[in-house]
Amino acid sequence: MNLSTEFPLTQTTVKKRNLLGYDLAHMKAFFAEINEKPFRAVQVLKWIHQFGVDDFAKMSNVSQALRAKLADIAQIKAPEIIMEQKASDGTIKWLMRLEGGNSIETVFIPEDNRGTLCVSSQVGCALDCGFCSTAKQGFNRNLSSDEIIAQLWVAHRTLNQLADHSEARTKGNSQQKIQDSKNRAVTNVVLMGMGEPLLNFNNVVEAIHLMLEDHAYGLSKRRVTISTAGVVPALKRLREECDVSLAISLHAPNDQIRDQIVPLNKKYPIKELLSACQYYFSGDTKKKQFTVEYVMLAGVNDSEKNARELVALLKKMPCKINLIPFNPFPNSHFSCSSSQVINRFKDILYKAGYVVVVRKTRGDDIDAACGQLAGKVRDKSRRL
Repeated sequence: MNLSTEFPLTQTTVKKRNLLGYDLAHMKAFFAEINEKPFRAVQVLKWIHQFGVDDFAKMSNVSQALRAKLADIAQIKAPEIIMEQKASDGTIKWLMRLEGGNSIETVFIPEDNRGTLCVSSQVGCALDCGFCSTAKQGFNRNLSSDEIIAQLWVAHRTLNQLADHSEARTKGNSQQKIQDSKNRAVTNVVLMGMGEPLLNFNNVVEAIHLMLEDHAYGLSKRRVTISTAGVVPALKRLREECDVSLAISLHAPNDQIRDQIVPLNKKYPIKELLSACQYYFSGDTKKKQFTVEYVMLAGVNDSEKNARELVALLKKMPCKINLIPFNPFPNSHFSCSSSQVINRFKDILYKAGYVVVVRKTRGDDIDAACGQLAGKVRDKSRRL
Protein backbone atom coordinates (compact mmCIF):
# COMPACT_ATOMS: atom_id res chain seq x y z
CA MET A 1 0.00 0.00 0.00
CA ASN A 2 1.51 3.32 -1.06
CA LEU A 3 0.08 5.90 1.30
CA SER A 4 1.52 8.87 -0.59
CA THR A 5 -0.13 8.02 -3.87
CA GLU A 6 -3.18 5.91 -2.97
CA PHE A 7 -5.48 8.91 -2.50
CA PRO A 8 -4.06 12.46 -2.45
CA LEU A 9 -5.36 14.44 0.52
CA THR A 10 -7.05 17.38 -1.17
CA GLN A 11 -10.30 19.21 -0.73
CA THR A 12 -11.53 17.66 -3.98
CA THR A 13 -10.89 14.06 -2.94
CA VAL A 14 -14.13 12.12 -3.29
CA LYS A 15 -13.09 8.66 -2.17
CA LYS A 16 -12.11 8.51 1.48
CA ARG A 17 -9.41 6.20 2.78
CA ASN A 18 -10.78 3.13 4.49
CA LEU A 19 -8.74 2.73 7.68
CA LEU A 20 -10.24 -0.66 8.49
CA GLY A 21 -7.44 -2.56 6.73
CA TYR A 22 -4.51 -0.45 7.93
CA ASP A 23 -2.07 -2.31 10.19
CA LEU A 24 -0.08 -0.35 12.78
CA ALA A 25 2.77 0.56 10.41
CA HIS A 26 0.40 1.89 7.74
CA MET A 27 -1.71 3.68 10.34
CA LYS A 28 1.37 5.46 11.72
CA ALA A 29 2.42 6.46 8.21
CA PHE A 30 -1.07 7.80 7.55
CA PHE A 31 -1.04 9.98 10.67
CA ALA A 32 2.46 11.22 9.88
CA GLU A 33 1.24 12.22 6.43
CA ILE A 34 -1.54 14.35 7.90
CA ASN A 35 0.90 15.87 10.43
CA GLU A 36 -0.43 14.06 13.49
CA LYS A 37 1.58 12.33 16.20
CA PRO A 38 2.23 8.55 16.00
CA PHE A 39 0.34 7.74 19.22
CA ARG A 40 -2.87 8.73 17.45
CA ALA A 41 -2.42 5.64 15.26
CA VAL A 42 -2.56 3.38 18.33
CA GLN A 43 -5.63 5.17 19.67
CA VAL A 44 -7.57 4.86 16.43
CA LEU A 45 -6.44 1.26 15.89
CA LYS A 46 -7.85 0.30 19.29
CA TRP A 47 -11.15 2.10 18.70
CA ILE A 48 -11.62 0.30 15.40
CA HIS A 49 -10.57 -3.24 16.25
CA GLN A 50 -10.89 -3.62 20.02
CA PHE A 51 -14.00 -1.51 20.52
CA GLY A 52 -15.63 -2.12 17.14
CA VAL A 53 -16.23 1.60 16.50
CA ASP A 54 -16.84 2.81 12.96
CA ASP A 55 -17.68 6.44 13.79
CA PHE A 56 -14.81 8.86 14.47
CA ALA A 57 -17.17 11.02 16.54
CA LYS A 58 -17.32 8.27 19.19
CA MET A 59 -13.55 8.17 19.70
CA SER A 60 -13.71 10.13 22.93
CA ASN A 61 -10.01 10.29 23.74
CA VAL A 62 -9.25 11.80 20.31
CA SER A 63 -9.47 15.58 20.02
CA GLN A 64 -12.57 17.02 18.38
CA ALA A 65 -10.44 18.75 15.75
CA LEU A 66 -8.81 15.47 14.74
CA ARG A 67 -12.13 13.64 14.74
CA ALA A 68 -13.52 16.22 12.33
CA LYS A 69 -10.38 15.99 10.19
CA LEU A 70 -10.61 12.20 9.99
CA ALA A 71 -14.30 12.34 9.09
CA ASP A 72 -13.41 14.52 6.09
CA ILE A 73 -10.66 12.32 4.66
CA ALA A 74 -11.22 8.79 5.98
CA GLN A 75 -13.82 6.18 6.86
CA ILE A 76 -14.19 2.85 8.62
CA LYS A 77 -16.29 0.79 6.27
CA ALA A 78 -17.01 -2.93 6.32
CA PRO A 79 -18.99 -4.99 3.78
CA GLU A 80 -22.74 -5.12 4.36
CA ILE A 81 -24.20 -8.30 5.84
CA ILE A 82 -26.97 -9.32 3.47
CA MET A 83 -27.70 -12.73 4.95
CA GLU A 84 -27.02 -14.54 8.21
CA GLN A 85 -27.73 -18.25 8.58
CA LYS A 86 -27.38 -20.36 11.70
CA ALA A 87 -27.00 -24.11 11.49
CA SER A 88 -28.47 -26.61 13.92
CA ASP A 89 -25.00 -27.15 15.42
CA GLY A 90 -24.53 -23.43 16.14
CA THR A 91 -22.37 -22.68 13.11
CA ILE A 92 -23.09 -19.23 11.66
CA LYS A 93 -22.56 -18.19 8.05
CA TRP A 94 -22.61 -14.57 6.90
CA LEU A 95 -22.99 -13.49 3.31
CA MET A 96 -21.41 -10.05 2.86
CA ARG A 97 -21.82 -7.73 -0.12
CA LEU A 98 -18.69 -6.01 -1.45
CA GLU A 99 -18.38 -2.87 -3.49
CA GLY A 100 -18.99 -3.77 -7.12
CA GLY A 101 -21.78 -6.24 -6.38
CA ASN A 102 -19.88 -9.43 -5.52
CA SER A 103 -20.34 -11.27 -2.25
CA ILE A 104 -18.20 -13.38 0.05
CA GLU A 105 -19.00 -15.87 2.78
CA THR A 106 -17.57 -16.10 6.28
CA VAL A 107 -18.24 -18.91 8.75
CA PHE A 108 -18.03 -19.00 12.55
CA ILE A 109 -17.69 -22.44 14.16
CA PRO A 110 -18.30 -22.50 17.93
CA GLU A 111 -16.86 -25.21 20.13
CA ASP A 112 -16.70 -25.75 23.88
CA ASN A 113 -13.25 -24.26 24.33
CA ARG A 114 -12.82 -22.04 21.28
CA GLY A 115 -14.51 -20.25 18.42
CA THR A 116 -13.04 -20.52 14.93
CA LEU A 117 -13.70 -17.99 12.18
CA CYS A 118 -13.22 -19.23 8.61
CA VAL A 119 -12.24 -16.22 6.51
CA SER A 120 -12.28 -15.73 2.72
CA SER A 121 -9.35 -14.16 0.85
CA GLN A 122 -10.72 -13.97 -2.72
CA VAL A 123 -14.01 -13.63 -4.55
CA GLY A 124 -14.26 -17.14 -5.91
CA CYS A 125 -11.13 -19.20 -6.56
CA ALA A 126 -8.88 -19.78 -9.55
CA LEU A 127 -7.50 -23.20 -8.63
CA ASP A 128 -10.44 -25.32 -9.87
CA CYS A 129 -10.05 -28.17 -7.37
CA GLY A 130 -12.63 -30.74 -8.39
CA PHE A 131 -14.08 -31.39 -4.93
CA CYS A 132 -14.62 -27.74 -3.96
CA SER A 133 -17.84 -25.82 -4.58
CA THR A 134 -16.10 -22.44 -4.42
CA ALA A 135 -13.78 -23.40 -7.27
CA LYS A 136 -16.75 -24.17 -9.49
CA GLN A 137 -17.92 -20.55 -9.21
CA GLY A 138 -14.82 -19.26 -11.01
CA PHE A 139 -12.51 -16.43 -9.99
CA ASN A 140 -13.32 -12.72 -9.91
CA ARG A 141 -10.75 -10.82 -7.85
CA ASN A 142 -8.59 -10.65 -4.75
CA LEU A 143 -9.99 -9.14 -1.57
CA SER A 144 -8.33 -6.02 -0.20
CA SER A 145 -6.78 -6.10 3.28
CA ASP A 146 -9.76 -4.18 4.66
CA GLU A 147 -12.20 -6.69 3.11
CA ILE A 148 -10.29 -9.56 4.71
CA ILE A 149 -9.98 -8.07 8.20
CA ALA A 150 -13.58 -6.79 7.97
CA GLN A 151 -14.77 -10.38 8.29
CA LEU A 152 -13.15 -10.64 11.72
CA TRP A 153 -14.32 -7.15 12.63
CA VAL A 154 -17.92 -7.98 11.71
CA ALA A 155 -17.80 -11.29 13.59
CA HIS A 156 -16.52 -9.58 16.74
CA ARG A 157 -19.20 -6.91 16.58
CA THR A 158 -21.96 -9.41 15.90
CA LEU A 159 -20.94 -12.13 18.32
CA ASN A 160 -19.88 -9.97 21.23
CA GLN A 161 -22.61 -7.34 20.82
CA LEU A 162 -20.19 -4.57 21.62
CA ALA A 163 -21.76 -1.92 23.80
CA ASP A 164 -21.55 1.82 23.30
CA HIS A 165 -18.10 2.86 24.50
CA SER A 166 -18.54 6.14 26.27
CA GLU A 167 -15.73 8.17 27.75
CA ALA A 168 -16.79 6.99 31.20
CA ARG A 169 -16.18 3.39 30.22
CA THR A 170 -12.69 3.99 28.88
CA LYS A 171 -11.55 6.73 31.25
CA GLY A 172 -8.55 5.64 33.29
CA ASN A 173 -8.49 2.27 31.56
CA SER A 174 -8.04 3.04 27.90
CA GLN A 175 -5.51 0.22 27.46
CA GLN A 176 -7.98 -2.49 28.45
CA LYS A 177 -9.71 -4.57 25.83
CA ILE A 178 -13.45 -4.95 25.97
CA GLN A 179 -13.18 -8.73 26.08
CA ASP A 180 -10.21 -10.73 27.33
CA SER A 181 -8.98 -13.90 25.67
CA LYS A 182 -11.08 -16.28 27.75
CA ASN A 183 -14.28 -14.39 26.96
CA ARG A 184 -13.55 -13.57 23.34
CA ALA A 185 -15.96 -15.27 20.93
CA VAL A 186 -13.41 -15.63 18.11
CA THR A 187 -10.27 -17.31 19.46
CA ASN A 188 -8.95 -18.79 16.20
CA VAL A 189 -8.90 -17.61 12.59
CA VAL A 190 -8.36 -19.86 9.57
CA LEU A 191 -7.91 -18.46 6.07
CA MET A 192 -9.73 -21.44 4.68
CA GLY A 193 -12.80 -19.79 3.17
CA MET A 194 -13.25 -18.72 -0.43
CA GLY A 195 -10.02 -18.41 -2.40
CA GLU A 196 -6.33 -19.35 -2.22
CA PRO A 197 -4.71 -17.03 0.37
CA LEU A 198 -1.19 -17.21 -1.08
CA LEU A 199 -2.43 -15.91 -4.45
CA ASN A 200 -3.38 -12.72 -2.59
CA PHE A 201 -0.18 -12.56 -0.60
CA ASN A 202 0.27 -8.86 0.28
CA ASN A 203 -3.31 -8.21 1.35
CA VAL A 204 -3.50 -11.44 3.34
CA VAL A 205 -0.26 -10.69 5.19
CA GLU A 206 -1.36 -7.15 6.04
CA ALA A 207 -4.67 -8.45 7.41
CA ILE A 208 -2.83 -11.08 9.46
CA HIS A 209 -0.61 -8.37 10.94
CA LEU A 210 -3.80 -6.82 12.31
CA MET A 211 -5.01 -10.15 13.67
CA LEU A 212 -1.74 -10.55 15.58
CA GLU A 213 -1.39 -6.90 16.61
CA ASP A 214 -1.66 -6.37 20.39
CA HIS A 215 -3.46 -3.06 19.79
CA ALA A 216 -6.01 -4.80 17.56
CA TYR A 217 -7.04 -8.45 18.08
CA GLY A 218 -3.93 -9.80 19.79
CA LEU A 219 -4.29 -13.35 18.49
CA SER A 220 -1.44 -15.80 18.96
CA LYS A 221 0.48 -16.86 15.85
CA ARG A 222 -0.56 -20.42 16.65
CA ARG A 223 -4.22 -19.41 16.49
CA VAL A 224 -4.07 -17.96 12.97
CA THR A 225 -3.80 -20.52 10.17
CA ILE A 226 -3.21 -20.11 6.46
CA SER A 227 -4.55 -22.97 4.38
CA THR A 228 -2.93 -23.34 0.96
CA ALA A 229 -3.13 -25.78 -1.93
CA GLY A 230 0.60 -25.25 -2.42
CA VAL A 231 1.70 -22.01 -4.07
CA VAL A 232 5.35 -22.86 -3.42
CA PRO A 233 7.12 -19.52 -4.08
CA ALA A 234 4.64 -17.63 -1.89
CA LEU A 235 4.93 -20.28 0.84
CA LYS A 236 8.69 -19.76 0.98
CA ARG A 237 8.18 -16.00 1.10
CA LEU A 238 5.64 -16.38 3.90
CA ARG A 239 8.33 -17.76 6.20
CA GLU A 240 10.18 -14.45 6.02
CA GLU A 241 7.17 -12.18 6.49
CA CYS A 242 4.47 -13.81 8.57
CA ASP A 243 5.10 -16.75 10.89
CA VAL A 244 1.68 -18.29 11.46
CA SER A 245 0.26 -21.81 11.52
CA LEU A 246 0.10 -23.69 8.26
CA ALA A 247 -2.37 -26.13 6.73
CA ILE A 248 -1.63 -27.88 3.43
CA SER A 249 -4.48 -29.04 1.20
CA LEU A 250 -2.79 -32.24 0.08
CA HIS A 251 -5.73 -34.59 -0.57
CA ALA A 252 -3.66 -37.24 -2.38
CA PRO A 253 -0.71 -39.55 -1.65
CA ASN A 254 0.86 -39.24 -5.11
CA ASP A 255 1.11 -36.84 -8.04
CA GLN A 256 -1.04 -38.99 -10.33
CA ILE A 257 -4.12 -38.59 -8.15
CA ARG A 258 -3.36 -35.03 -7.06
CA ASP A 259 -2.94 -33.85 -10.66
CA GLN A 260 -6.55 -34.85 -11.25
CA ILE A 261 -8.18 -33.29 -8.19
CA VAL A 262 -5.80 -30.37 -7.44
CA PRO A 263 -4.68 -28.96 -10.83
CA LEU A 264 -2.08 -26.69 -9.14
CA ASN A 265 -0.08 -29.86 -8.52
CA LYS A 266 0.94 -29.90 -12.19
CA LYS A 267 2.91 -26.71 -11.56
CA TYR A 268 4.08 -27.45 -8.01
CA PRO A 269 4.15 -31.24 -7.49
CA ILE A 270 4.06 -32.87 -4.08
CA LYS A 271 7.84 -33.16 -3.68
CA GLU A 272 8.28 -29.39 -4.17
CA LEU A 273 5.38 -28.64 -1.85
CA LEU A 274 6.67 -30.78 1.01
CA SER A 275 10.16 -29.35 0.55
CA ALA A 276 8.68 -25.84 0.92
CA CYS A 277 6.91 -26.99 4.11
CA GLN A 278 10.20 -28.19 5.55
CA TYR A 279 11.80 -24.86 4.64
CA TYR A 280 8.94 -22.99 6.34
CA PHE A 281 9.85 -24.59 9.67
CA SER A 282 13.62 -24.75 9.20
CA GLY A 283 15.74 -23.09 11.84
CA ASP A 284 12.87 -22.87 14.32
CA THR A 285 13.88 -24.05 17.75
CA LYS A 286 10.29 -24.49 18.88
CA LYS A 287 8.40 -27.66 18.20
CA LYS A 288 6.03 -26.86 15.35
CA GLN A 289 4.04 -28.88 12.89
CA PHE A 290 1.75 -28.21 9.98
CA THR A 291 -1.62 -29.76 9.28
CA VAL A 292 -2.19 -32.00 6.29
CA GLU A 293 -5.74 -31.71 4.99
CA TYR A 294 -7.01 -34.79 3.20
CA VAL A 295 -10.56 -34.90 1.82
CA MET A 296 -11.96 -38.42 1.67
CA LEU A 297 -13.29 -39.19 -1.83
CA ALA A 298 -14.86 -42.58 -2.40
CA GLY A 299 -12.89 -44.69 -4.85
CA VAL A 300 -10.43 -41.88 -5.59
CA ASN A 301 -7.95 -41.49 -2.73
CA ASP A 302 -9.31 -43.61 0.13
CA SER A 303 -7.94 -47.12 -0.36
CA GLU A 304 -5.70 -48.92 2.13
CA LYS A 305 -2.93 -48.66 -0.48
CA ASN A 306 -3.44 -44.89 -0.57
CA ALA A 307 -3.17 -44.76 3.22
CA ARG A 308 0.14 -46.65 3.17
CA GLU A 309 1.40 -44.36 0.41
CA LEU A 310 0.53 -41.37 2.57
CA VAL A 311 2.44 -42.89 5.51
CA ALA A 312 5.55 -43.24 3.35
CA LEU A 313 5.13 -39.80 1.77
CA LEU A 314 4.96 -37.95 5.07
CA LYS A 315 7.70 -39.90 6.81
CA LYS A 316 9.71 -37.62 9.13
CA MET A 317 7.55 -34.62 8.24
CA PRO A 318 6.44 -32.50 11.25
CA CYS A 319 2.72 -32.82 10.65
CA LYS A 320 -0.64 -34.00 11.88
CA ILE A 321 -3.37 -35.20 9.54
CA ASN A 322 -6.98 -34.05 9.24
CA LEU A 323 -9.21 -36.44 7.34
CA ILE A 324 -12.13 -34.47 5.92
CA PRO A 325 -15.35 -36.27 4.93
CA PHE A 326 -16.32 -34.88 1.52
CA ASN A 327 -19.22 -32.46 1.68
CA PRO A 328 -21.45 -32.83 -1.38
CA PHE A 329 -22.69 -29.93 -3.48
CA PRO A 330 -24.86 -29.71 -6.62
CA ASN A 331 -23.33 -31.22 -9.78
CA SER A 332 -20.39 -32.70 -7.89
CA HIS A 333 -18.97 -35.86 -9.43
CA PHE A 334 -17.59 -37.17 -6.14
CA SER A 335 -19.07 -38.94 -3.17
CA CYS A 336 -17.85 -39.25 0.40
CA SER A 337 -16.02 -42.34 1.62
CA SER A 338 -18.03 -44.48 4.02
CA SER A 339 -17.38 -44.19 7.73
CA GLN A 340 -15.92 -47.71 7.69
CA VAL A 341 -13.43 -46.76 4.95
CA ILE A 342 -12.49 -43.53 6.73
CA ASN A 343 -11.90 -45.37 10.02
CA ARG A 344 -9.79 -48.00 8.30
CA PHE A 345 -7.74 -45.26 6.59
CA LYS A 346 -7.34 -43.50 9.93
CA ASP A 347 -6.20 -46.67 11.71
CA ILE A 348 -3.39 -47.25 9.18
CA LEU A 349 -2.11 -43.71 9.72
CA TYR A 350 -2.50 -43.92 13.49
CA LYS A 351 -0.60 -47.20 13.76
CA ALA A 352 2.21 -45.59 11.76
CA GLY A 353 2.56 -43.00 14.52
CA TYR A 354 0.64 -40.02 13.10
CA VAL A 355 -1.74 -37.79 15.00
CA VAL A 356 -4.96 -38.18 13.00
CA VAL A 357 -8.26 -36.37 13.39
CA VAL A 358 -11.43 -37.02 11.41
CA ARG A 359 -12.88 -33.56 11.02
CA LYS A 360 -16.43 -33.26 12.25
CA THR A 361 -18.71 -31.88 9.57
CA ARG A 362 -20.10 -28.54 10.74
CA GLY A 363 -22.73 -26.31 9.17
CA ASP A 364 -23.56 -28.60 6.25
CA ASP A 365 -27.27 -27.84 6.58
CA ILE A 366 -26.51 -24.21 5.57
CA ASP A 367 -23.77 -25.10 3.04
CA ALA A 368 -21.10 -23.79 5.42
CA ALA A 369 -19.06 -26.98 5.66
CA CYS A 370 -15.54 -27.36 4.30
CA GLY A 371 -15.56 -27.03 0.49
CA GLN A 372 -19.12 -25.77 0.26
CA LEU A 373 -18.65 -21.99 0.27
CA ALA A 374 -19.73 -20.47 -3.01
CA GLY A 375 -20.96 -16.90 -2.61
CA LYS A 376 -22.13 -14.96 -5.61
CA VAL A 377 -19.53 -14.35 -8.29
CA ARG A 378 -20.55 -12.46 -11.41
CA ASP A 379 -17.45 -12.88 -13.56
CA LYS A 380 -16.83 -16.59 -13.95
CA SER A 381 -14.66 -16.33 -17.07
CA ARG A 382 -11.20 -15.61 -15.64
CA ARG A 383 -9.01 -18.41 -14.36
CA LEU A 384 -5.32 -18.00 -13.51
